[in-house]
Formats: sequence, C-alpha cells, structure tokens
Amino acid sequence: MWIETNAIGNKDKEHIVKVHYGEYSYGVYEEVGGDTFNKVKNFTLWLVAPDGTKEVLEVSPEANFYKATFKPSQKGVYTVLLDNNDIEVIDFTKYDFGIFKTHYHSATTIDVGSGNINSVADNASGIAVKRVEAEKGKVKFQVLYKGTPLAKNEVAIYMADQWSKKLTTDDEGYITFTLPFNTQYVLETTIKEEVPGVFRGKAYEFIWHCATYTILNN
Repeated sequence: MWIETNAIGNKDKEHIVKVHYGEYSYGVYEEVGGDTFNKVKNFTLWLVAPDGTKEVLEVSPEANFYKATFKPSQKGVYTVLLDNNDIEVIDFTKYDFGIFKTHYHSATTIDVGSGNINSVADNASGIAVKRVEAEKGKVKFQVLYKGTPLAKNEVAIYMADQWSKKLTTDDEGYITFTLPFNTQYVLETTIKEEVPGVFRGKAYEFIWHCATYTILNN
C-alpha cells in the first residue's frame, strides 16, 4: 500500500490524498472493490498537523484508489500516515514463505509554505519510515521498528517503469541517497516479527511488517 498526493499544499485550499494498492514499479493499481484491494481495505488514514495534532481522514472509494481531502489551516509540514493491522492471515507455504499476518504502514508529507521536509513517525507496533534533514542535493530517511532505529535492514526504492535500487540502513537506521529524476519514488522496507499468534481464529507463524514512504520530486 502507498499514498499519493501533491507534496506542496496551500493554506485553506482543498488538498487531495489517494491510497493505492498494487505494484507501483510495474504500474499495477488494483481496482477498489476487487478481491485483491478488498483484502486490505480496513485501513485507517491519519493526518498529523504541524502543531502535532492528529486526526482521522475519512476516505471514499474511487476507481483504483481511496480518496481523502482536507484543508490545511497551518503553515508547516503535514504528515499523512496509513496504518492497516486488520488483514486476514495468509498461507504462503506453497511459496516457501509460511503462514503470516500482515501489518502495513505508509507515510508521506505535504509542505504548506515552510520549505521543510521532516516527517513524523508514529507506529509503535511495527515498522515506519521517517524523513529527516539531509545535506543539499540528497534525501535522508530513518527506519524505525517499534520506535527504535532499525540497523542493517534493506530498503527498496521504486520508480515507475520497473526502476529500482536497494540500500541498507546504517547502525542508526539511516539511509541517504539522491533523486536523479523529477518523478515519484516509493520506498519500501519490511521485517519479519518471528512471534506466532492467532488472528480471527487463524493461527500464524509470524507477522510480516511492511512500510512505504512516497516522495514526489518535482
């Protein structure tokens, strides 16, 4: 799952946020109401304002995304967060992946007249990606797992038309890279929580945490 929105907003002007599910790099956007998207439709979309206040954004179904709107009332960076920990247990034993429960988390930011890019991370029960200050010409992110920096974890960076690059977080969970093209990038990082459990009467062997972060470089 990932979020798409304009990275620049205007105070008191309606701003649109879209939630997608599919394979971004391959141009696959699942249809809302289809079997695939229906399996992950029980998500919550949050908006964190520059002053730290947090509210739920109501969503409505469109053709291949869920849509939310809001009007920024403050100057600064708004962080949009998606969390979905309400997904049925999946049995992928035939693919040698096991039986697992999925936890999705996604984020992006909208700057309203501040020139800042730092985001908020808020996923105490899973994995999250946070954008932080970087030197000129580069971008920098920190990967957190249950609020703690996640060292030596792989992060994939995707662009449309099957372009991708893989990096590994340092000892403090950071990655730094450049954005060579004016386009949208989606970061993805995952981790297995090797703790078995039961969800809705179905046993699972582990929880598969997946976090994405969308960057619109224009």
